[in-house]
Amino acid sequence: MPSWLTVRRADTPLILAMPHGGIELPDGLADAFRSPWLAQRDADWHIQAIYAGLVDATVIATSVSRSIIDVNRDPSGASLYPGQATTDLCPTTTFDGEPLYRNEASVPDDAGIADRRATWFDPYHAALAGEIARLRALHATVVVYDCHSIRSRIPRLFDGELPVFNIGTNGGATCNPALREGVIRACAASDQSYVGDGRFRGGWTTRNYGRPDDGVHAIQMELAIRGYLTEPETPSSHNWPPPFDAAVAAPMRVTLSTILTACLEFAR
Repeated sequence: MPSWLTVRRADTPLILAMPHGGIELPDGLADAFRSPWLAQRDADWHIQAIYAGLVDATVIATSVSRSIIDVNRDPSGASLYPGQATTDLCPTTTFDGEPLYRNEASVPDDAGIADRRATWFDPYHAALAGEIARLRALHATVVVYDCHSIRSRIPRLFDGELPVFNIGTNGGATCNPALREGVIRACAASDQSYVGDGRFRGGWTTRNYGRPDDGVHAIQMELAIRGYLTEPETPSSHNWPPPFDAAVAAPMRVTLSTILTACLEFAR
């Protein structure tokens, strides 16, 4: 297993995928960026901490920054949200549209992108596909729950303030309606805002692996960071990322525990 890839196995029918929690900038690539802070800023901060210990599930996570390669994008380079602002398989800008690279010569070319795919994208998805196959041999139904988080306000990507819980199933195509509704009920029982298939409808992981007719149900959860961290109005290198505070995160963890229990109950 590569050092940057974490696979913690459980035999329950639930997988927690964490494709954007990493901040590592590998040697030989780090110097190409304008700054480490910009190249790390859009990570899903403390995503493993917010889910830690909530449920017995298989966890798959990468420690490499999404600025190197985004393992939740279509590997062909096709946009998941045509006509809307987004970032690429190998991003060249931050979420706010700022250039990531020092100059045009530093931006990865086709060969560089292919190398990054072979080094990070392909092993991550080989591990995820392998765990799905392992658990499908044990269970008739498996749920892939893709764990994400994002700043609450990013005008380039969405208007206003994002709901705290953003459930993505590509319009219901990636999972059984009963699973989607169970997760929505758990969110509705909290005192925090939520939406189903709003601005974030699920990335490549959810859309690629969600095959309800084959017993694999996928759902993405995009958390607005203010739901579990003390989020500053304007992130800067002096205040970002916010530290993880268990007391601040506690109410969200209660809701997430209910959500994950609903996923397991559906699968069983």
